[in-house]
This record gives sequence, structure tokens and C-alpha cells, in this order.
Amino acid sequence: MGFQMAKDEFNLLLKKLGKSNRIFAPKLYKGAGKFSDTDLVAYGEINYIDDIIFDTKTSFSAKEIVFPINQTMFYFTEEEYREPAIDERGIIIFLRACDIHAFKRLDAIFLENGPYKDNYYEKLRKKVKFFLMECAESFSSCFCVSMNTNRTEEYSVFVRKENDTVFCQVKDNDFLSVFNHYGMTCKDPVPDFVSDNTIQVKIPSDISEKLYNSSMWDEYNQRCIACGRCNISCPTCSCFTVQDIFYRDNPASGERQRVWAGCLIDGFTEMAGGHGFRQSKGDRMRFKAMHKIYDFRRRFGFDMCVGCGRCDDVCPEYISFPGIINKVYETSTEGGE
Repeated sequence: MGFQMAKDEFNLLLKKLGKSNRIFAPKLYKGAGKFSDTDLVAYGEINYIDDIIFDTKTSFSAKEIVFPINQTMFYFTEEEYREPAIDERGIIIFLRACDIHAFKRLDAIFLENGPYKDNYYEKLRKKVKFFLMECAESFSSCFCVSMNTNRTEEYSVFVRKENDTVFCQVKDNDFLSVFNHYGMTCKDPVPDFVSDNTIQVKIPSDISEKLYNSSMWDEYNQRCIACGRCNISCPTCSCFTVQDIFYRDNPASGERQRVWAGCLIDGFTEMAGGHGFRQSKGDRMRFKAMHKIYDFRRRFGFDMCVGCGRCDDVCPEYISFPGIINKVYETSTEGGE
């Protein structure tokens, strides 16, 4: 059902929803960019529609809302342990089609990858409702069309702001009453989806064994500096490590945390005794690429990469991940079709 309302009415609607939900959207953080005089667009809690940045891609994805960078798993003492209380409110996230697809990838990893669901992820994930933000045009680094993530129907509400008027398409009955209260019915607005990207990639249907020892990976031994920015900004990277924090006033008490980790970062594969796998940057890049466009698909039936282009946006060495994908295709098909 379609609704329209003035910005002031939509702000009242957000205030109403905010009583029982935390509302996250892309917002501007002044002076928080890569350099002292630059800004950052990232996810944060919002109160008003003017807080939302509709025309800029976030530097980081929304995954940290349900998969926090640092997450306390439980507190412990000598006698007992307990899990931390969680916020009982629901979660509303404004996001684009590719990022909605990214949550499908996270769901596969945390909820379908084995006999047991990840309890910590599931508790937060089941609270989430998606409010779709459209992409009328592609951002320069995106390749979502090639990854089939440029369109989606998996959202509760679509929101479009045109000057001082807000148009919404409500698909989730849970929100009909509040939109009926603050808005007027109108013809269903239809979201615009990107139909073409400047960057295009070809995904190999199968991988040749010669690729694993190909010289194409050697250049990343010199170019990649293992900073992990691509892992941290990626909406589908889901690796973590676990650490125990002991309190100074009572070393027998503390908390167990899980913390984001990444396959490009030094120490990721270290084992007891000082052993480790994939010591070279080229081997790590190969592992990451194969997981994003081959290994994950073999298990779940769709590619892990959603083509958001954030890895290219943040890489200090200007390594192109779509370039890597196309090199993999060419190598696997002996020059392509």
C-alpha cells in the first residue's frame, strides 16, 4: 500500500516507531573521515528523516548492527557465568538492495552453516525489519548487476524522499496502522533499481585447478599490505576471533568477547606452536576471492560477494576486487569465451 506525507509527519512517525525500535540509517559524521578535514557516512541511530543520507554510499555496511565489532558473549566469575542482557526493542534499518542481499549471506553463515544456529546473531537478527532505500543510479565502484543483487523484494517498507514530501510503499502489515495514522494513501511508489554498472564482472561457473598455483596471485605479495580494510568494510565478511578479558580487581572474573577478524590480516591463521597457513599476501587474496565467488556458492547456491564496491573504495593500494574476479574468469576459461 502506498502512502505520502510531509517530512514533519514522517518525523512524527519515526518518533512513534522509535518508542519500540532502534532506527538505523546512513548518517553523516562530520570530521570523522579518513583525513582530518573529511567526513564519514556510516550507519548510526537516527531520529529525523533529514538525518538520513540518501545520496551517498556508506563506507561501512550495516552488518555491525547484528554482528557487533566487539560483542560480549558472557560474563564469568569463579562460581558462575551469565549472558548480557540485550535491548528488547526491535531494529529498523534503512538500506539498499545490495545490503539487503548481504544479510542473506550473513544469515547463511550464522544460521544455516551447520547443525547449530549462532545464538548471538539470531537474537539480534530476528528483531530486524528492512526499510528500502532505492538506487536510481549506480555508484562508481559498484558491480551489483553482475552479482544479481541490484534488485530485491525482501523489505518491509520502501521510502523515497522528494523535497519536503515522503513517499512510502508498505508491504509489512505490522507497519500499516502507524502509516495510516500519519500518512495519506496514494498510488504505490515503485522503487528504482540500478540496471547497469560502469564496472562489470564475469563469474566463472567452475574453477580450474591451475588457478590455485597461478602467478596471477604473486602481484598481491607486493601490493597488499594486509591492513584488513576490505574485510572490515565488506557487508558479508563474517570471521571473528574469541578472547577472554580478565578484570584487574579480580583476575578470576571477566568476560568473553568475540571480535571481528579477517583473512587478509596478519595472525588470522596462526595456531598453537607458532604454526600458520597462508603466510603470503597472495595466498590470502586467493582465499578471499575463492570464498566470495566460488566456495560459498558451492555450499549455498549463490555468491557471497554482493558487488557493493566498498572494498575498492577503502583499499589504500587501489586493488580492484572486480579486477581480480575478471582475472579469475580469464584464467579459469583459458582466455574467456
